Amino acid sequence: MSKQVNISVLNLVYVREGYDSKDAFIRMRLLAEALDDSSYKRYWISEHHNMKSIASSATRQLIQYTLQHTKRIRVGSGGVMLPNHTPYIVAEEFGTMYELFGDRLDIGLGRAPGTDQVTLNAIRRGNHQGIFDFEEEIRELQFFLSDKESQVIANPGLNTNIPLYVLGSSTDSAYIAARLGLPYAFAAHFAPAMMEEAFEIYERNFTPSEQLKEPYKMACLNVVVQDTQEEAEYVVTSHYQNVYGMITHHRGPMKQPVTNMDKIWSMQHKEIILNQFPVQILGDKEQALKDLEAFQNKFDVDEIIASTAIYDTDAFIKSYQLFEDVVIEYNKKQ
Repeated sequence: MSKQVNISVLNLVYVREGYDSKDAFIRMRLLAEALDDSSYKRYWISEHHNMKSIASSATRQLIQYTLQHTKRIRVGSGGVMLPNHTPYIVAEEFGTMYELFGDRLDIGLGRAPGTDQVTLNAIRRGNHQGIFDFEEEIRELQFFLSDKESQVIANPGLNTNIPLYVLGSSTDSAYIAARLGLPYAFAAHFAPAMMEEAFEIYERNFTPSEQLKEPYKMACLNVVVQDTQEEAEYVVTSHYQNVYGMITHHRGPMKQPVTNMDKIWSMQHKEIILNQFPVQILGDKEQALKDLEAFQNKFDVDEIIASTAIYDTDAFIKSYQLFEDVVIEYNKKQ
């Protein structure tokens, strides 16, 4: 029998075709408000740059905006792309939000820049050492958030001990999360191939820390749940079109759903998208429960972070609410 599973949100803050970034921020807020009194544990916001389809570039500002419009749910980064920021500035910014909003913050940390090489040069002016010093920069951030003082302190930030999470899509990050004794979140929503191996490495090499005594596995999955199977398979085509645009170098705002993806993608593109960017939980509640059971039988994670790309706001929010129903039913069986 598998363990009970927690659920959380990853919001990429998609820009919809025909709308602008402000609209994306409003929809981000509406989802957070709708889930604030739910069983969702945390609400994470991604960091991406130089993308017309995603507006989550200034992640900390969006975290603060979300905190202002919620009261319970934890809010954080999914993640801070650490090569783009110094640990000291991250500590000060999150420390400031901690003083304003209290202990509702998470800091998920990624080693990738969340963009292309040209944009990375614009962000850090050629200083990309953070990609290679990821583990050391996490330790530095831990220090600035701890009660330890030195000649340089982060104020605010000092002694907040905001919890850290290591994000990854390969086995390298699994070793780092294990050595540091931190929760490990795998990005299966866009790179599922190495998840099983990465979790095995993480659990086998885990060293307890002040933050965490036992391994804590988190998986970010693409999730689309609607009232009927047909509705789910219709609205999910916005996700497929997003990925198709990315792999064919025609990125743009999220498109409205279509009735037939075969008129858009080739069989080769279809196979790539369904394998590399799968929707792991897709359908009505009955099918979603079967998908969840199959996933947990194989991976038995502690937490699923649901990432959902749906054009219509009501259907977008409904997907998260229906998935919560599915998880509640699943947990009753455990």
